[in-house]
Amino acid sequence: MITGAPDDAESLAVGALEWLMKAARDVDGGAAWPDTPADDRVTPELYRGTSGVLLALLDAWWYFDDDRYADMALRGARSVADAVGNWEDSGLHTGVAGMAVALRGVHRVLGDTAAGASADRALDVLRARYDGAGWNDYFELMAGNAGIALAALECGDLDLAQLAVGRYARAAEPTTAGVQWEIRAGAVPRLHHMSHGTLGIVYALAAVGQAADRPDLVDLAVAGAADIVSRDEAGPDGFLVAHSDPQQQHEKIERHSYGWCHGPAGDAQAFRLLTRVLPDDPAWPALADRCWHTVLHSGIPRRTRPGFWDNNGRCCGTAGVLALACDRQVEHGDGRDFADVLVADLKARATTDADGVRWSNFEHRETPGDLAPATGWAMGNAGIVRELLRHARITGDRAPQYAVPLPDHPPTA
Repeated sequence: MITGAPDDAESLAVGALEWLMKAARDVDGGAAWPDTPADDRVTPELYRGTSGVLLALLDAWWYFDDDRYADMALRGARSVADAVGNWEDSGLHTGVAGMAVALRGVHRVLGDTAAGASADRALDVLRARYDGAGWNDYFELMAGNAGIALAALECGDLDLAQLAVGRYARAAEPTTAGVQWEIRAGAVPRLHHMSHGTLGIVYALAAVGQAADRPDLVDLAVAGAADIVSRDEAGPDGFLVAHSDPQQQHEKIERHSYGWCHGPAGDAQAFRLLTRVLPDDPAWPALADRCWHTVLHSGIPRRTRPGFWDNNGRCCGTAGVLALACDRQVEHGDGRDFADVLVADLKARATTDADGVRWSNFEHRETPGDLAPATGWAMGNAGIVRELLRHARITGDRAPQYAVPLPDHPPTA
């Protein structure tokens, strides 16, 4: 078996951080990142911009104790803070809520009070934008009210988190097994997984319900999870649920996925959280185990056919699966071998030169198929760096946590 040793993970992370540092743009004395180095526009968001890079820099400083990373994080925090009042999107991965998480992280890890004050201001912006029901028409985690609830919870604002989940009971649609929600008002397909579907909402309801001692929210989360469990097509050992019903019609969407966004690598995170919230119910850890079984037997990370497993990133690709493998290593002792395989695959797919290390995702329908390497959390180096450093920490018997946890990923027990 080809493996990716801890020193491979560390050296890849060092090279990727060098590439990220070189991709930074100077913005009024601060630093900001575009989605790809060729883009003219920088963005403060978590999904594809500066806030996601900040989290990687904080992990790097925590791991290496190298002040270059802390200094760059502080510069990045200034540019994010400057964008808080003008960024129109409010979501976790796409807007002000994610910016608040990144700024609060800089405050907590580096002790920067200016970043903490800016995180407070971001929460004030969110409160001012609340219209009595939410911030937009989206119910899902990435851009919608569920993600905003999780950001508020991570930043210590339980009242705002409860406001954010207030409309889910009214909007729940009964199904034969439980309940489901629209991705946004008027959308026809019902999506099922973490990024845009029912399980992302389940995660937010369970997290806020536990923190606020709200059994009604936890019960609603369980009803949403029950709907998803009823759709499983891989039992009794595995767990695999379709992307959407009716199937969303788009040439790039397959019926089944395996990553964090629309597959069992992400589904397992919702079931891990429910295990914490409802520790006396053995169904939840069993479902997390079934997700893991399906991931292990899926063929990942081999490119078994055109279009299968062409993404290296945290949202839809290898880094997101590595996050689950690291969780398994800490909590069950059974994730190390597969984590090594994933690191070896990242090593094989990396571009390494004088500029550092970076990854290009692949689009098999285009020629050439290699996409521009990205900087951010979702599809780019920042998200990959965090998982590589965590793998190196765990295998080196260091703390298994991230410097700043994402609010949609339960910490390991």
